[in-house]
Amino acid sequence: MKADLSVYKKEAEEELLSILLYWMKYTIDEKHGGFYGKVDNDNNPYTESPKGSVLNSRILWAFSAGYTHTKNQEHLLIAQRACDYIIDHFIDEEYGGVYWSVDCKGEVLNDRKQIYGLAFCIYGLSEYYKVVPDTKILDTAIHIFNLIEQYSFDKKRNGYYEAFSREWRPLADLRLSQKDANEKKTMNTHLHIIEAYANLYEVWPNHLLKSQIENLLEVFLKYFINSKSAHLNLFFDEGWNQKLNIISYGHDIEAAWLLQNCAEKINNQKMIGEMKQAATEITNAVLEGLDADGGLWYELDTDSNHLISEKHSWAQAEAMIGFMNAYHISNDESYLEKSFNSWQFIKQHIKDNEKGEWFWGVNADNSVMQDQDKAGFWKCPYHNTRACLEIIKRIS
Repeated sequence: MKADLSVYKKEAEEELLSILLYWMKYTIDEKHGGFYGKVDNDNNPYTESPKGSVLNSRILWAFSAGYTHTKNQEHLLIAQRACDYIIDHFIDEEYGGVYWSVDCKGEVLNDRKQIYGLAFCIYGLSEYYKVVPDTKILDTAIHIFNLIEQYSFDKKRNGYYEAFSREWRPLADLRLSQKDANEKKTMNTHLHIIEAYANLYEVWPNHLLKSQIENLLEVFLKYFINSKSAHLNLFFDEGWNQKLNIISYGHDIEAAWLLQNCAEKINNQKMIGEMKQAATEITNAVLEGLDADGGLWYELDTDSNHLISEKHSWAQAEAMIGFMNAYHISNDESYLEKSFNSWQFIKQHIKDNEKGEWFWGVNADNSVMQDQDKAGFWKCPYHNTRACLEIIKRIS
């Protein structure tokens, strides 16, 4: 298996460049600025589609992180374009924070403060600051951090609330998307808060920020990582009563390596040890969702035993990293093989070898899921560019 590592790394290098080129070629909105809100599987832009804060923040992160590796000035220019668009159109100058979406012309469309969206803005801005050390960029990221701590952090019960109105008032509907449960605390939002905080800590090693990262790691150990199954508990009310019994295999494998990575960024040796153990246990639990062809299934409702028999692109990307991470912890080559198999599955079924980028996902028979974005509100160059960068780094 080790003989394939040089090939794996080389193909990850090539794929990284291919993904970034796609976004440069097909998603730039020359008329209204920024990037199109939607591009279909045939690379046709939907020029009137809304533009989401998550999409723009993930583009900012991807091209900033990509530039750090490639040193290609064109990649830096795209990162700058994304940063400028976020500052000009998504930052709420009156009430603070980040709008959820704007229309195709950049006018505010949905002014809610979804904490998931704020977290991704921190993630993108802090990555951009690593390559363009402009104090305005860092100050904006820190300001958003302070707002999350002021309004979203539950000082009584711990954890973070999901969403607020523009004026930071409570909302009846807190959902991130239509498929999510309407609950006040979710694993997904907490995972991306800690990811953003850890990235910010690399450029702003603040004491409060570090303590909140440590607290979030404890929250995952106490509430989100199921002590019996090692899968992640996804939804809770404000008092930490669990709601729904759904396993998301993609979120499991993403959290497995990402929580360890966050502990490593703050250099907390105790937490690193605990997160390595958790990473191994979660990764082993994920094996239940691994198909014989190397693809990772989407979700299982354990109450009804209903499997959503789809394989989404982002989950396959996270499997590449998660299994590689387990290999580095254990030196067990079976994990390395699973990481490599995830990439083989992507090349065969997820990657659009004709028109570029990755499809949203495939059905149980590996037919491409239709009527999904190749670029859009949720389909961004984040999971796949990060998978390429992590594989390159870890093999190196």
